[in-house]
Amino acid sequence: MSENASNTLYLVIAVINFSITAWKCAALLRDPTPTLALTTSSFLCSGTVYLMAAPEGYRELGEWTGQPSFATLPVYIGILTCFGHLHMLTLLWNPRLRQTPVALRRTVTTWLVAYILSVALMIVSFSCADLSGPADPLRFNTKFADDPLILTFLATFLTMLTCGTLSTWRQCRKVHLEDPELQHALRSFGIANLFFFGYAVCGAPAIALAATGDHTLDRVGVFGSTFGATGALIACYGLSGAAVSAWLRERRDIKALQPLWDLVVAGVDQDLAFSATSARSHRLAWNVGFNLHRRVIEILDGMRALRPWVSSAPAEAVHAVHEQRLSTGPTLTQRLSNPELQAIATAATLRDAAERLHAVRRDKADHGRPDRPQAPSGPAARLPGEDTPAADERTRLLLVAQALSHPLTTEALALLRSDSTDSHTLNQP
Repeated sequence: MSENASNTLYLVIAVINFSITAWKCAALLRDPTPTLALTTSSFLCSGTVYLMAAPEGYRELGEWTGQPSFATLPVYIGILTCFGHLHMLTLLWNPRLRQTPVALRRTVTTWLVAYILSVALMIVSFSCADLSGPADPLRFNTKFADDPLILTFLATFLTMLTCGTLSTWRQCRKVHLEDPELQHALRSFGIANLFFFGYAVCGAPAIALAATGDHTLDRVGVFGSTFGATGALIACYGLSGAAVSAWLRERRDIKALQPLWDLVVAGVDQDLAFSATSARSHRLAWNVGFNLHRRVIEILDGMRALRPWVSSAPAEAVHAVHEQRLSTGPTLTQRLSNPELQAIATAATLRDAAERLHAVRRDKADHGRPDRPQAPSGPAARLPGEDTPAADERTRLLLVAQALSHPLTTEALALLRSDSTDSHTLNQP
């Protein structure tokens, strides 16, 4: 990999890591947990490492310190620090270790001591070595491999890197999480660690051969950085892919709930909205979870506000039309599941209740009394799905929002209006 290509790739990876760091920091402020703190710190450290490892950054740091190859020390220590964070993260994810806190503390402490001792040995050996000469960011490992102190420095680094990556990969294979998206992310993270190990596989023989004065494998050692960069990109996906998927799904759900929100909030009482910007949700980019929860709460409040205008007739019409379809064409009509049928009944009931409310408002406006309409007297009918557990409300409301324009909803309301018109005609003198 050339220096120009390395500059571009490393800076892109640094930007990605810093962007994820900012996103994770916002999540950490809302929900401070050890695993999220480790993840955030790891991305921050990784971004800093790639910023310093880029040849331009490497030379700038060398000029600033007065030692051309100085950047190698913070870069390699930063790499081990990143792996230390990620290694601890996989240990905290392990359900078996979490069940025995003593074993978890012992394992974490052992690895933490190993990382600290390795870093201390690297600092001592690097500081005592003679690193005179111009900087060569991509070939440092093979350029100074003939120095015993640098060889000790590199051997310590690669040994700890190998142990850390293989142990983390093994942990990722052993851990089984209930959430399929998190399990997929964990598997991706494990693959990333194999690519990181590829850096050691390429670097170790090149360094060993260069220590004897033979630089035949120098290019192989440089190629190892490609494995490291690839692993970093996969790790970014592994540690943020599930969160990004959840974020996109929440944004999609907010958009899907918009028709229902328009019906029972905007169309009933604007005061039910959390703020004047509720319909637009300007903060989707950074706090989408809050906006989704807010939208669900506003919709539930709107449904309660419509409760006095609710009639049981629309739900009965939905079931009647559904059964009629099944009886007339059972081979062409598929029986709907209970959640789907309940959602359609709820949608029809809400649309009918909103129409009743708007009809009363229009009548009062025509008579010069545009104040709040008086709710009908007597007990209101039960709204389908009122007994849904709070944890399942989001799923139910999404089904209701989709059912607002369902053909069965429209047909049931048309049948209801037709029956109402016929009844009114028969009652005319």
